[in-house]
Amino acid sequence: MSSVLPVAPAPGREAPAGRARAVQRGRVLTWATIVYNSLEAVVALVAGGLAGSIALIGFGLDSVIEVSASGAALWRLRHDADPHARERAERLALRIVGWSFLALAAYVTVDAVRSLVVHEAPDASPVGIVLASFSVVVMPLLARAKRTVAAQLSSCALTAEARQTDICMYLSALLLVGLAANQWLGWWWADPVAGLAMVPLIVYEGREALAGRTVCADCAPAISG
Repeated sequence: MSSVLPVAPAPGREAPAGRARAVQRGRVLTWATIVYNSLEAVVALVAGGLAGSIALIGFGLDSVIEVSASGAALWRLRHDADPHARERAERLALRIVGWSFLALAAYVTVDAVRSLVVHEAPDASPVGIVLASFSVVVMPLLARAKRTVAAQLSSCALTAEARQTDICMYLSALLLVGLAANQWLGWWWADPVAGLAMVPLIVYEGREALAGRTVCADCAPAISG
């Protein structure tokens, strides 16, 4: 009498329910990003306008751009169940994220150079310092969770959007240094210099997204759908 042993699923391949759970978690994280970045954008743009801070305004615009990128990520997740629609959504979402990076880089460069040329010193912005400090803590947590979902779904578009959240953390750190140096050391030039320091990283990520090259090579095998 022979016995039939259960066949284990291939490594990295889970039931459709597993993929559905990953998609649902991705939606929750993406909505959390949209809500946080919407509030962040309002605070940063208002505080930056009042203080005349190029870095703070650029940070607010980055938050606006990340909201649009997160919207593209939501659209990508909504099409996950259909493999053909999923592939089209991947390509479009990557392009949206890529162009959003380049648009931000252009704005920050022009405004920071103008500020340096005319010696436009920003006022102190305690609100901006608090906002940047908070974002340095929140953004890495969101980015790490979103990278996990992107790896489970083997999605380059979701990986790129998670990278944008990573960059928001880097920008928060640069912003914090620039605002603190201006407020406590009187280094008026620290604000636009901090803005310019953001540009190479933003451009790099934008070009990588447009070329379809992200850290997707590090993703785990996709959950079967």
